[in-house]
Amino acid sequence: MNRIAFIAAALLLVTGCSSFNSEYKTALNKPIPTDNISGPWEGRWLSDKNGHTGKLRAVLRPKSGDEYDAHFHATFWKIMRSSYRVPLKVDRTAGRFTLSGESDLGLLSGGVYNYEGEATPETFFSTYKSKYDHGTFEMKRPTTPAQPAETPPAETPAR
Repeated sequence: MNRIAFIAAALLLVTGCSSFNSEYKTALNKPIPTDNISGPWEGRWLSDKNGHTGKLRAVLRPKSGDEYDAHFHATFWKIMRSSYRVPLKVDRTAGRFTLSGESDLGLLSGGVYNYEGEATPETFFSTYKSKYDHGTFEMKRPTTPAQPAETPPAETPAR
C-alpha cells in the first residue's frame, strides 16, 4: 500500500510541475509589472532547521481585493520537485507589500505551512513555518524575453 501511495503522490507532483511550467512560461512572455508584485519570480528557499536549500520559482496573480494566488515550484535534494499554491493576503503601503498566508501541503509534504513576508515589485522575501520545518524564501524578478537584462552600450570603434 505504501508503494501505491508514493507513486500516486509522485504522479501528482509531476502533473503539478507541468502546469506550473506552462504558467511560468506564459508569465515570462509578458512585461514585468513595475507597480505591483504579480508575475514571475525566481530565487531559492532555505531551511533554517536543517540547512537544506533549493531553487524556487513562483507566479503571483492578483485575485480579489487584497488577495493574491501564489503558485510556487521548488526543487529539493537537487532532483525532487514540488508545485503548490498558497493564497496570500497582501497589504500595500508606500510601495511595499506585506504578505501572509497559510496552505496545507498534505501529510507527505509536512502539513500546514504559514507564510509571512514582504515584497516590492523587484524583491520578494518570506519566512515559512510548519510543524516540521521553518526557513526563508528569497526571490527576485527573472530576466525575461519581454524584459531583457540591461547591457552596457557598445563601444564606438576608434577612428
